[in-house]
Amino acid sequence: MTGRTLRRGKHRLLLWPDVEADGSVDTTTPSKMEVQDEMGRLEKLVKKYERGDILKSDWLDKLTFRKMEEIHSAETEKSENLFLYIDLPRFDFPVIFSEPETSNHPITAATHTTIAPPQPMATNLLPNLSNDLALWNVIDPDIVHDNPVEDKHRRLVRSHRSSPYDRELKPNAKIRDELGVILNYSPSQQLSSEEKDLIWKFRFYLARDKRGLTKFLKAVTWRDSFEVKQAVEELLPMWTEIDTDDALELLGPSTVDSRVRAFAVKQLSRADDDELMLYLLQLVQALKFESAASDQRSSRSATNAISYEDSGLTDFLIGRGVQNPILGNRLYWYLMVEVALEDKVMAKMYGRVVFKFMNKILESEGGSERRELMRRQGLLVETLAKRARELRTSKDPRPKKIERLRSLLADSRSNLSSMAPLPHPLNAGIEVTGVIPEKSSVFKSNLFPLLLYFQCSDGSEFPVIFKDGDDMRQDQLVIQLITLMDRLLRKENLDLKLSPYPVLATGPLQGMAQFVPSKTIAAIVSEHGNLLNYLRVHNPDEGSVGTSGVEPSVIDTFVRSCAGYCVVTYLLGVGDRHLDNLLVAPDGHFFHVDFGYILGRDPKPFPPPVKVCKEMVDGMGGAQSPHYARFKNFCFTAFTILRKSANLILNLVALMVDANIPDIKHRDVHEQIQEKFRLDLTEEDAIKHFEALLNETSYLTVVLDRIHDLAQYWRS
Repeated sequence: MTGRTLRRGKHRLLLWPDVEADGSVDTTTPSKMEVQDEMGRLEKLVKKYERGDILKSDWLDKLTFRKMEEIHSAETEKSENLFLYIDLPRFDFPVIFSEPETSNHPITAATHTTIAPPQPMATNLLPNLSNDLALWNVIDPDIVHDNPVEDKHRRLVRSHRSSPYDRELKPNAKIRDELGVILNYSPSQQLSSEEKDLIWKFRFYLARDKRGLTKFLKAVTWRDSFEVKQAVEELLPMWTEIDTDDALELLGPSTVDSRVRAFAVKQLSRADDDELMLYLLQLVQALKFESAASDQRSSRSATNAISYEDSGLTDFLIGRGVQNPILGNRLYWYLMVEVALEDKVMAKMYGRVVFKFMNKILESEGGSERRELMRRQGLLVETLAKRARELRTSKDPRPKKIERLRSLLADSRSNLSSMAPLPHPLNAGIEVTGVIPEKSSVFKSNLFPLLLYFQCSDGSEFPVIFKDGDDMRQDQLVIQLITLMDRLLRKENLDLKLSPYPVLATGPLQGMAQFVPSKTIAAIVSEHGNLLNYLRVHNPDEGSVGTSGVEPSVIDTFVRSCAGYCVVTYLLGVGDRHLDNLLVAPDGHFFHVDFGYILGRDPKPFPPPVKVCKEMVDGMGGAQSPHYARFKNFCFTAFTILRKSANLILNLVALMVDANIPDIKHRDVHEQIQEKFRLDLTEEDAIKHFEALLNETSYLTVVLDRIHDLAQYWRS
C-alpha cells in the first residue's frame, strides 16, 4: 500500500479459519469480501452517517437502526462467514500512510558487524534468516537501521574525551576475569554491546595480549572515523605479535580494512615454508576477500576512514612461491583450480594472480627452466585426464581397460613411459622420469581411476591414483587438516603414525592421490579372517609376549594410528565409514580413504560419532587387552592436545566456506566443528565426554557383532 491514508474508525474484517494468512500485496486471504453483501452496504452508510455526510433525524434514525439490527441477525444466521469487528483511532485530519513494497522473504539485522561496516539498506539485498515462511513472514524494512538510542549510548560510553585516561586504565580482578572469558571466546562467538564497550574501555591494556586483537577489532565501530583511526593507526602498530590462528581469522571475509589484513599478512610472514604449506590452501581462498577481488566490498561507502587498498597477500604468496619451488608448485595448482571454476569473476581475478606469478618466476634465477617444468606438468595432467576419460566412458570390461591403458602408456608417441626428469605435481620434491606401463592398472569402481607407477630419478617408484570425473577438493581439504593435526600432535611429542597420503586436485573434476599399498579391512577379513592374522603373515614374531605373534612395533603402529584417526575423523565429522574405506598397510598403519561426507553428514542413519569398528578392536587383542587401554589413552591425549588448537582448525575451515566444496558451502561450519571440540567443558570434563562416546561405540560394536542387520553398517 502506497499513497493511501491511514485506516481509522470501525471496520469489518473477513476471517479465514484454518487458513495461513497471506501478507503479500496480491493476498489470497483478503479482509474484504469479493462480492459485497447487504451488511457491507449498510455499514458503508453507517460510516457516512458517523462522518456527518448524512443528515441526522432522531425519529427516522431509531427506526433505521432497529431495522438494521434485524437485517444483521438474519444475515448472520444464513451466512457461513466469520467477521472480526475492530475500532481504530480517529483523527481530525487524514494521515498519509506509506510502506515500501518488498518481496515476501524474511530479513534480519546484520548480525555480523564484527569488522565489516554496514551496507546501505536495499530491500532486494537484505539477507535471509530462514526460508521457512511459516515462521518468518513479517517484513520490517527498518530492522537493518542503527538503533539511535544504542548509538547515543555507545558515543557516551566511548567519549573521545576519555581517551587520554583510557591509556592508563587497568582492570581490577573481577573485570580481568571478565576480559579473560571474552578472550577465550571462539572466533564465531558474537560480542554483546556491553562486552564490546568493555573491550574498548581497556583497549590499551589489552594491546599487550596477543589474544585480544581479534576481539578488539570486533568491538570497533567501523562507521565511526575516530574509532577507526585510533584502532588502525595507533593501536594496531603497537599491538603485540599475534598467533597464526588469529592472523588467519583477520584474513576472512569480515575483515574489510586492508591495513588490518596487511597486519595479518605481516604476522604470517614469520612462518617458515613448511608451516605456510599447511595453510596455503586457505590463503589462496583468502584472496577472494581482498578489496580488489570483491565488488561487494569495494561498493561499500559507509565511511572514508576504511582503507580498501591492496593488503599485500598476493605479493606475499607469490614471493614465497618464487623462493621455494615445492611451495610454489603447490601454489600454482591451487590457483589453476580456481581459474577453472565456473565463477567467471573470481576466475579472472585468479588468472591475474597466475600471470603475475609466472612473470615473477621468469624474473628469478633459472626462471625459464622452472616455467617450462610447470608447462610440462600441465601437459602431463592434461594427457592423463584425457586417457582416464576415454577409459571411463568406454564400454570395455575392466581387463580390456587395463590392457588399453598399458598399451597407451607404452606407446612412445604418448611420451609417458619415458620423459625428461620432471617434478611430480603431487610432490614437487620427487623427480619422475616416466610411467611403468606393466605395473599400471585400473581400479574397479564407477569412475575407473587409474593406478600409475611413476619411475623416479633415484630408481624408486612413486605409485599414484589419478581420477577424472570426481571432485577431489574435499578429500584434499580433509587430508590437509589431518596433516595439520599430525603436526600439532608431533609438536607435543605425540606420534600417532597418521602418515596422511598427499592429495592434489588438478581441476574441478580431476585430481590425484598417492597410492599406499594396503588392503581394506573387508578384504583382510575375507582373506585372513581377522586383522591379527593379516599382520602376523607380514610381520611374524613368535617370541614376542602379548602381541599375538606379531612384531611389537607393528602392533604399536596399529594402535597409535587407530587412535589418531579415531580422533581426527570424530573432530571432522567424517561419515559413510564402512569396511571398504578403512585400510591397513602391511606395516600396521591404519588409515581412512574416501572423504565424501564430512562435518556430520552421513548417508546412513544413526552413525556412531566415534568411528571404531569391532575388527579394529579385535586387532588390538579385544576390548579387555592392554593395547586397547593404550589406544584409549592415546585418544584422550590427542583430543586434549587438539582442543588447544581449536581456533586454528575453525578458522582454516571457515576460510573454505566460499570454495564451493559440497559439504562446506552454505553451512555453519564453525558450529559443526565447535560442537565436536566441546570448548564449553573443562579439560577433565571433555575427556569424560569423549570416553563416554568411545564406550558407547564399543557397546555398539558388540551389538553389531550379534545383530546381523546392524553389522551391515560396517560392510556398507
